[in-house]
Amino acid sequence: MTAEFVASPLLTVPHGFFTRRGGVSVGPFGSLNCSLSGQDSRENVLENRARAARAVGAAPDALLGLTQVHGDATVVVTAPWQPGEGPRADAFVTAQSGIALGIITADCAPVLFADRTAGVVGAAHAGWRGAVGGVLESTLAAMCGLGATLGNIAAVVGPCIGQASYEVSADLRDPVLAYDVADARFFSDGVREGHWQFDLAGYCVRRLSDARVGKVAALGLDTLAEEDRFFSHRRRTLAKSGPIGHQISVITL
Repeated sequence: MTAEFVASPLLTVPHGFFTRRGGVSVGPFGSLNCSLSGQDSRENVLENRARAARAVGAAPDALLGLTQVHGDATVVVTAPWQPGEGPRADAFVTAQSGIALGIITADCAPVLFADRTAGVVGAAHAGWRGAVGGVLESTLAAMCGLGATLGNIAAVVGPCIGQASYEVSADLRDPVLAYDVADARFFSDGVREGHWQFDLAGYCVRRLSDARVGKVAALGLDTLAEEDRFFSHRRRTLAKSGPIGHQISVITL
């Protein structure tokens, strides 16, 4: 079975938002777990990552990852590094052909970027903290530093936890509204008093649109709702279960 992924017509370079299907991992990591920081076998994870790389036409040793920390830092990539040795950041960009950028998620939003005209691509891990803190704008600025133009950049928000699945409390809502009170539109009433349902993908699209990217869209795939297709940290938490895997989203020139 090949590594399964979803692609967007907006991104006219090789890319894929991968599901959990088509790998070699077993148990709670089954089957295309691509996270090197969990309890899965490193051998299995490297094979899964190799399958993802080959699926988008990249060499396995060219697929890079970050040590993601829910921040806003963006790294400019000029040369590859060893698996698991990526810098502490939540986005990276490159103008080097052959390098593949991989973002790991299990409910947070993976966002892939491309300016095909300039030959620049980017990838960001946008949990709510990173999105509020400016990781998407940081990615765009780094791309423009490599010669990209905002109007030529396409950005796509991949599979993430959907609004119907994402009940949050004031510790999330307050920072979002502190940035812009108009973003109350991304919250609907929660099931419990003092809670709300947050539209993470819609919020990311709004931030990207306000940054004046040329094209922006969200795939609209809910990682919690589709257990057979996606890993989900919130699903694991609600079930009070053990470790889980993480999917990967990849873009390359």
